[in-house]
Amino acid sequence: MTRSSRLPGFYRRSVPSRVELLKRLVDLDPVVVAHIDGGGGLSLEVADTMSENVVAVHGLPLAVALNFNVNGKDHLVPMAVEEPSVVAAASNAARLVRESGGFAGDADASVMTAQIQFDDVPNPAEAKRVVHERRAELMALGDRAIPRMVARGGGCRDLQVRVLDEAQGVLVVDVFVDVGEAMGANLVDTVAEAMAPSLLPLVGGRPGLRILSNLPVRRQVRVSCRVDVEALGGQEAAEGIVRASRFADLDPYRAVTHNKGFMNGLSAAAVALGQDWRAIEAGAHGFAGLEGRYRPLSRWTLEEGMLCGRAQLPLAVGTVGGSTRVHAGVRAAFQLVAVSSARELAVVLAAAGLASNLAALKALAGEGIQRGHMALHRRKRAEEQAQAELQAQEARASVQGERR
Repeated sequence: MTRSSRLPGFYRRSVPSRVELLKRLVDLDPVVVAHIDGGGGLSLEVADTMSENVVAVHGLPLAVALNFNVNGKDHLVPMAVEEPSVVAAASNAARLVRESGGFAGDADASVMTAQIQFDDVPNPAEAKRVVHERRAELMALGDRAIPRMVARGGGCRDLQVRVLDEAQGVLVVDVFVDVGEAMGANLVDTVAEAMAPSLLPLVGGRPGLRILSNLPVRRQVRVSCRVDVEALGGQEAAEGIVRASRFADLDPYRAVTHNKGFMNGLSAAAVALGQDWRAIEAGAHGFAGLEGRYRPLSRWTLEEGMLCGRAQLPLAVGTVGGSTRVHAGVRAAFQLVAVSSARELAVVLAAAGLASNLAALKALAGEGIQRGHMALHRRKRAEEQAQAELQAQEARASVQGERR
């Protein structure tokens, strides 16, 4: 069967039927198949290796968002989330985008930022000059701390010095490190720790923090899409989305909720794929406020009869490290999404965010958000009641059989 994310009626199938269809679509490895067939639970033994003070496992549904075509390639987007409308809305919006050509996007190289802080620097301007003068030597020192990453083509790419408070002598050295396919937190922390002792005699003052920044401005992703106005329900519906987008541009209170709608899909996919979704959320919201006023991550305009959406944000994701190897559910998610690099993963995740944002704005500008939410909740409640009744019937039949 040809791999496709366009699976009409998928939500109507039973769970076993959905799983069998995915097995035919995706070449899942035996460990992943066993994990999915077993219901996707995480063993306590594995959980204990992943966290501290483990006493049990807390489950989330693993769902699949459909219809995503990104840069001409179909992706099944795994989402770990308790809210059914997130998955349904993203899938529906992705279908509309798909009919107009799909999502397009690109991502920067995986460059993270290490920060080395100094206080009480006696001459910040001179310290800045000296550090820049020794730039090549300092970056070579950082590279020596991460030889395996350098061997894989990564390593220190640049540094900058910023004086944060001249009177107090507060200065920070930002080191930009290409971390390849990794999320990169441990790597840049290692670089910061390695460079700090050599920076101290050049800068003076007192050393402070040596840590990554979760605002990786040199690791950004950009994604866009177009939707035919008629597919949205007509000109009035499209104009409603544009007006809602403008509202978010003008009002930070609305922008926060606008961005929450964008992050609904992105974060759900990030959780399923074992990413550091907390860092992703922090970076996205930090970026939204970087210009001194909180702004929307995405914007919608009308251009030549098409609704056009564009989003840009920093996004640190990885295909290696973290739980990508130890958690069978994360391995399953990666096999479903089928990306070849961290940069491709970033674009797919950003597309999931833009789809979620479109779905939310379409609902808000039209019938209102509650109608769709409540319809899904009613359907889920009906399914729960039907399942409970089936279990009760089976229990009664079992008791009757024992009596015979």
